[in-house]
Amino acid sequence: MDFGVVLQNDPPAWRIVEFARQAELLGFSHVWTFDSHLLWQEPYVVYSQILANTRRVTVGPMVTNPATRDWTVTASLFATLNDMFGDRTICGIGRGDSAVRVINGAPVTLATLRESIGVIRGLANGESVDYKGNRLQFPWSKGSALPVWVAAYGPKALALTGEVADGFILQLADPDITAWSIAAVRKAAADAGRDPEAISICVAAPAYVTDGSREHLDRGRDQCRWFGGMVGNHVADLVARYGADGAAVPKALSDYIAGRQGYDYNQHGKAGNTHTDFVPDEVIDRFCLIGPVDHQVERLKELEALGVDQFALYLQHDAKSETLSAYGDRVLPRVNVRKAAKA
Repeated sequence: MDFGVVLQNDPPAWRIVEFARQAELLGFSHVWTFDSHLLWQEPYVVYSQILANTRRVTVGPMVTNPATRDWTVTASLFATLNDMFGDRTICGIGRGDSAVRVINGAPVTLATLRESIGVIRGLANGESVDYKGNRLQFPWSKGSALPVWVAAYGPKALALTGEVADGFILQLADPDITAWSIAAVRKAAADAGRDPEAISICVAAPAYVTDGSREHLDRGRDQCRWFGGMVGNHVADLVARYGADGAAVPKALSDYIAGRQGYDYNQHGKAGNTHTDFVPDEVIDRFCLIGPVDHQVERLKELEALGVDQFALYLQHDAKSETLSAYGDRVLPRVNVRKAAKA
C-alpha cells in the first residue's frame, strides 16, 4: 500500500515544504494539499518548492475543481511542473467545494467535470484537445504523464469515476462505505469496457495515533471531528438529491447528518471548529483512523483487503509531527512487510 499525506497551505509555506520533505524520508509516496486559494496560500507555487526539495514524492491537489481556474491554466501548471521535475504530479479533482463556495459559487455539473478531465489530462499529456471551439495543444510541451484521480461520493459521480478516471479518491475510511464505493467504481469501469483493476483506489482520512488511554482517544476524536463536518457537506448534497432512504446512498453515510445545521467555510478543515458538534464519536471512529499503532495497522490492512491502493492521511490536528513520525517509523513498516524471495 502507498501512503500519502494531506496538508493545508497555511503560512509559512516553508513549513509545508519541510513536512513534505519529512514525509518522503519516512517512506510516504504522495504529498497532497488542499486547493482553496482564498482560505490558504496558492498550492502550485508550493508544489514547485516541494518538488525542488525532494527526490521521489508525487504532489498534487486533494482536490482542485473546474470552476475556479481555467482548465488550460491547470493543465499548463501540471505540464510545466512535470517538465521541470519529471513526471511527479497528480491531479485530484472534484466538482468543487470550499474554493467555490467561499466566492458564492456552486459545484460544477458532472458533465462539466467530465469535460474538464479530458481537457486537463489531454493538454498536460501533450495531446491536442477541443476547448471552447478551438483545437489546442501546448507547442512547448514534449508530453508528460499526468494521472487524474476523481473525488466522489454519490452514485453518478462514482460512475463517472469508473468511466474516465485514472484513480478514485474517497474522503473517509469507513470500511462498509469504502467497499460499496469501490464496487460502484469498478462496475462502471467494467460497463465502459475498461479494466476495473487499473483504477487506483485512494482512501483519504485523518489519522491520529494515540497512546492507548481513553483520555488520548477522546482528544484524538475531538481533534478530528472537523472531518465529519467536511464530509457532511457532500452528504447533505447527496441526501437532497437522492433522499435518505438508503436506496441510492448507504444509510451509514447519510444518517449522521440529521443534526447538521450549517457550515462555516471560514473554519473549513480546522480542528476545534464550532459547527461540528453534531458529529458523534462513532462516526469519527468509522470515518477516521484514531487509536494506537496496533489499531491503525488493523484498520489499514482491512482497507487494503478491500482494494485500497493508497491511504492518504490528513494532518489537520495538534499532533502533526507525532503522527507523521509514528506512521513512518511504526505503521508503514508493519503494513508493508517485505516478503522474502522464494528460493
